[in-house]
Amino acid sequence: MSPRGVAIPDLRERLFAAAERVVARDGAAALTSRAVTAEADCAKGVLHTHFAGLDEFVAELVLDRFARSARQAEALQARVGQATVAENLQGVVLDLLDSLPPAVVGLAMTRPAAALRTREGFESGAPAFDAIQQAVTAYLQAEQRGGRLPADADASAIALALVGTTHHLLMTRSPGQGENTETTTRRLLAVLLTC
Repeated sequence: MSPRGVAIPDLRERLFAAAERVVARDGAAALTSRAVTAEADCAKGVLHTHFAGLDEFVAELVLDRFARSARQAEALQARVGQATVAENLQGVVLDLLDSLPPAVVGLAMTRPAAALRTREGFESGAPAFDAIQQAVTAYLQAEQRGGRLPADADASAIALALVGTTHHLLMTRSPGQGENTETTTRRLLAVLLTC
């Protein structure tokens, strides 16, 4: 365990990763501040020192993972002209789905105070699906300019369909469905990119 009074590098990420492991291993009902700090090998009260409570912690975890996903989507710009358009988009979708495990999404939806804090964070400008959609649209438009996507393709509609489907998969998938999700995404991209 970390000694008392000693700063812990990357404490937020350490606690977030610990919470994801607890929920993945033991289910949402097992998530308590004590379970998180034990998993993170921290002092029992450290979570409450940095967060107003477990609901704020869960909301911050979800907001952090969406922000990370938005950054990953923005990184699509660096992929313009590389691999295939479908492969690049598939990577972003799978990264988004990996960034929020199904159990954590369920936890945020079943804890009313955490859901409210998450919604307030999005309303205050925290990156969410709209930021991801904008990044995907910008990427598709850049691929259009490079001739790798037909000029008459509706980049905004493709991005909306892709991000909307990703949202659906995120909210409805069960743990261990990675292969089905990958297949579904690949099929969706084949349809979207040939229209």
